Amino acid sequence: MSRDHKHEEGFIPNYLLKELAEKGNENAEKTLAVTKEIEEKREEVKKNLTERNIMGISERSPERLVYDSENTGEFQHKLVRREGGPNSTDDIVNITYDYCGKTLEYFKQKLNRNSIDGAGMDVISNVHFRKNYNNAIWVGDQLALGDGDGSIFINLGRSIDVVAHEITHGVTQFVNELEYERQSGALNEHFSDVIGTAVQQFVKGQTADTADWLIGDEIVGPNFPGKALRSMKAPGTAYDGDRQVAHFDDFDPNLPLSNDNGGVHYYSGIPNKAFYLTAVKIGTDKAAFLWYTAWHNRKIIHPNATFEEALRAILESAETLMHRGELPQETVTVVKNAFEEVGVSAPVPVLK
Repeated sequence: MSRDHKHEEGFIPNYLLKELAEKGNENAEKTLAVTKEIEEKREEVKKNLTERNIMGISERSPERLVYDSENTGEFQHKLVRREGGPNSTDDIVNITYDYCGKTLEYFKQKLNRNSIDGAGMDVISNVHFRKNYNNAIWVGDQLALGDGDGSIFINLGRSIDVVAHEITHGVTQFVNELEYERQSGALNEHFSDVIGTAVQQFVKGQTADTADWLIGDEIVGPNFPGKALRSMKAPGTAYDGDRQVAHFDDFDPNLPLSNDNGGVHYYSGIPNKAFYLTAVKIGTDKAAFLWYTAWHNRKIIHPNATFEEALRAILESAETLMHRGELPQETVTVVKNAFEEVGVSAPVPVLK
C-alpha cells in the first residue's frame, strides 16, 4: 500500500490549515509547508528508533529537556531547561516543562507506564519553533511547539491537552504503530485525544461530569471561528464547518487518502464519542486505563485495525480487568452500549 499520503500530521489538521490558507491566512499556508518538512523528518527518525514495545515500569527515570528554537526550524537549538534545573525567565519554557511532567506523572500513576516508550525515554520539547507556526507536532523522538500567529491560534505549549496529545502519538508509535489512514488513523488520533483529555482532567481536578470535553480550546485565537478544534462530547460542534462525525453511518470508506488521510480527524469523532459515553459511566481514569490496556492487544489492534477490532480488544480487556476487580462489573455493558450508540458493534468475548 502506498505511503504517499500517510504522514502523521500536527495537532492542527492539515485540512483545517488548508481551509484557513484559502481564506487568506498566510501563516496557515506557511505552517502547512513547514509541517510537511517535519513529517518527512519524522519518518526518518522513526526508522532509526529501536522498537521497545514494553508495558510497565522500568527502573530508568525519564528526564525533561526543553529547547528554545528561537523562531528557527532547528531542533535542540538551545537548551534552556532540563530535569531538576531552575526556572526559566520564559513562561512558555516553564509551562511546557511542567506539562510534560504532568503527562509523565499521569502515565506512571494511572497507566503504570514509564514515559513514552515504557522504558524511561526522555521527553524533549522544542518551544518557539519557527515564526508564527500554527501547530504542535510529534517528530518521532521529540515535540515541536509553535507560538501560533496570535490571530487564529495562540501558543500551543500553553495547553496541557495539546502537549499530552502529541506525546501520546509517541506512545502509539511504540505500542501498536497504527497506520495513519482511514479507521486505523482515526484510532491513532482518537487515542491521543483520549489520553490528552484524561491528562487535562487529572491536572485540572475535573471529572467526566465536570469537564467540558473540548480539545484545543485553550489554543484558539480571537479570530478562530469557534470554541475549540474538537468536542468529544458532541463531535462536529467545535467550530463553524467542523467536519467531525459522531456515528459510523457517516463513515465513507472511499474517501481519498488526499483528504485528511482518509478521514483520520473526521472519523476519530466516532470512537471519541464512545469514550465520552463510557467515561461518564465508569470515570475517565478507569476508561483511559481500559483503552490503554486494550491498545496493547496487538493480535487485535494491529497497524491497520478497524473500529470494530478496537471495540473487540476493549471488550476483551474489560472482561479481564473486571475479573481482576480493577473495573466496575458493569463495564462490558457500558462499553458495548457506548459503541452501539455510535454505530459500532462486536460480540462480547467469553473468558476461558
